[in-house]
Amino acid sequence: MARLRTYSGRGTASRVISGIGALFALIEIIYILMIVLGANQDNGFFRFIRSLAEPLALFFPGLFDTGNYNVSVFLNYGLAAVFWLVVTGILARAVARY
Repeated sequence: MARLRTYSGRGTASRVISGIGALFALIEIIYILMIVLGANQDNGFFRFIRSLAEPLALFFPGLFDTGNYNVSVFLNYGLAAVFWLVVTGILARAVARY
């Protein structure tokens, strides 16, 4: 006999928050890959991803200037991705706990 799982509203909210953080981090990672792999910056998909990634990067762009554009993008937008995972992870735990 299969047991039905019931989730509390807090558990659902926690998963939604974690999912949003993962989505934000994924957008940053896609943008990093597109830059590093040399995607056509005139392409509509690239412009769409850039329009999402730049505001989500918050204060991280320009934080590190290594002299190499690709490395700088990797560091700055990579930190933004990690930031979103950490912050939403903390928020999700707090919501699930209280």
